[in-house]
Amino acid sequence: MSMHDEVRPFPVHVPERDLDDLRDRLHRTRLPETETVATPGGEADWRQGPPRDYVADLVRYWSHDYDWRRLEREVNEHGPAMTEIDGLDVHFLHVRSPRPDARPMIISHGWPSSVVEPLAVVRELTEPASPEAPAFHVVAPSLPGYAFSGKPHATGWGVERTADAWAQLMRRLGYERFFAVGGDWGGRVSAALATRHRDLVAGLHTFTPYVSEPAEGAGRLTEMEDTWVAETRRFWRYGGGYSLEQSTRPQTVAYALADSPVAQLTWILDKFHSWTDHQGSVTDAVSRDRILDTVMLYWLTGSGGSSARFYWENFPPRGNEDVVSVPAAVTIFPADIEKVPRHWVEKRFQNLTYWNVAARGGHFPMLEVPSTFALELQRALGPMPL
Repeated sequence: MSMHDEVRPFPVHVPERDLDDLRDRLHRTRLPETETVATPGGEADWRQGPPRDYVADLVRYWSHDYDWRRLEREVNEHGPAMTEIDGLDVHFLHVRSPRPDARPMIISHGWPSSVVEPLAVVRELTEPASPEAPAFHVVAPSLPGYAFSGKPHATGWGVERTADAWAQLMRRLGYERFFAVGGDWGGRVSAALATRHRDLVAGLHTFTPYVSEPAEGAGRLTEMEDTWVAETRRFWRYGGGYSLEQSTRPQTVAYALADSPVAQLTWILDKFHSWTDHQGSVTDAVSRDRILDTVMLYWLTGSGGSSARFYWENFPPRGNEDVVSVPAAVTIFPADIEKVPRHWVEKRFQNLTYWNVAARGGHFPMLEVPSTFALELQRALGPMPL
């Protein structure tokens, strides 16, 4: 094995001076004026973005009570490692199940996410409480330019190249066949793995089955599907500004995200509030600590700009018409931002073996409903042969 093929442990330990710098910046935060909208009942109004009072309170918690070392310990208990692939360092977690019948899977996250998401489900996947439930060896890499993975110094690191790197990573870890799991960009990477490396991918699961609307129109839709299509169109009309900015001017937003922790916080917090399943309080869906865990991985690694550049590399998104022939499973979460009818999905994912609409959850289901997500993977992938 050459030096470039080496898999090396990568325990995370951020110098205390970096945490001191963060706290100093938080203490010197200059907040903008209060938003000009208000709810009749006086609750926080998010129509213009994260409300000033909400952010001020969260910044106080972040600077005084949040414990980064807790997350470090959690990450370091789950096999953090690094390896170089195609000239880029790839950071990943690798957790092997003690079960002799366990099968490998690779879980790919999206934006604004990180390996914090698979951390929430890894125990239930590797050591399920029931001996009858399928068990898995879990590999969870950080996308190029995200968290501790390397930042590309040249163009070209898109979904397809990332999928090729993941295939090489799994081979390097000794897995010749595996399942691919993911949503958001991770869903696109998983589908690209299935189309570009059919000999390796035994099956896939996604909660974002990206497909194009049929040329002949929407076709016959159920009442629920008609609502989904309308909600998806409304999302892109009123909620897609982040995507336009990151896909056209990632370097512009990079300066704010690299210099201000509160800019990085609110850039992500807005999505956690808008894309999760709750009735007004985002922390009903995802805890403050988990939101801040995610923000910290972006802030401490300075990856706000490099993660945004993944949009620039991949826009307009490709692959919606690429046929996926390996066994595929889809779970739709009701509060997700893009939901598509089953018969649209079946035109692309032509070996759809599992379909379910969950009772709860949004765009971050591993954090919102971890037990449900793990159960969905067990039900969907368990019957698939390796």
